[in-house]
Amino acid sequence: MSSIASVARVTEHVVLLGTPDDVVSHRIAIAILKSGQACHFVPAATLGGMHEAIRRGLPCVVLVDDRMLGGASLEETLLRLTEFAPVALLAGPERGGEVSRWVARGNVEFISRVGDFAPLAAAVVLRRIRWAEQAESAAGAPWKELPTDFGGILRHEINNPLTGILGNAEMLLHRRQPLPQDVVPRLETIADLAVRLRETVRRLSSAWELRQRAQHIG
Repeated sequence: MSSIASVARVTEHVVLLGTPDDVVSHRIAIAILKSGQACHFVPAATLGGMHEAIRRGLPCVVLVDDRMLGGASLEETLLRLTEFAPVALLAGPERGGEVSRWVARGNVEFISRVGDFAPLAAAVVLRRIRWAEQAESAAGAPWKELPTDFGGILRHEINNPLTGILGNAEMLLHRRQPLPQDVVPRLETIADLAVRLRETVRRLSSAWELRQRAQHIG
């Protein structure tokens, strides 16, 4: 899988492949690449590995195999993962009813692990990538109406509170022992979302400043 993970590192389309089965991960990645879509594949064999990968960089699609859940709740797992990206759940057909309400919401897609499911999994991931591209192209900010120092304002007004949120969440996480067991995943989600917002602010402010410099040079 290491050779696949290195493909197209320059693309912004990061696909997180969460499965304990390297063969499954490889088959899905190959099926996606055959479509001509450039992606950066990040494999993860455990839930902990998936959350660590998300902290390093946000995926545009997450594929998760229910065989890696162990004793973890599917409900809690989907709740946490869908905070960061659309999720494609690969599972046995008996899970279909369990996730039907998630599918109805539109942020989870269900892939039955029956027969040759790799092409279907690849098609689901590719569809989500196309939707992400369409959303990005339609969400152009009204740059002309923003102040020239918008990048600095964005960093100051959002990053300062985020630093406090992240710092407090991490401080509480370091005191895991006295905390109720069900509180720890919630705090981890708060910390992960704060990191996600901070990265989004960094990208937006950098894009704004680059645009301003380009306009000034022009």
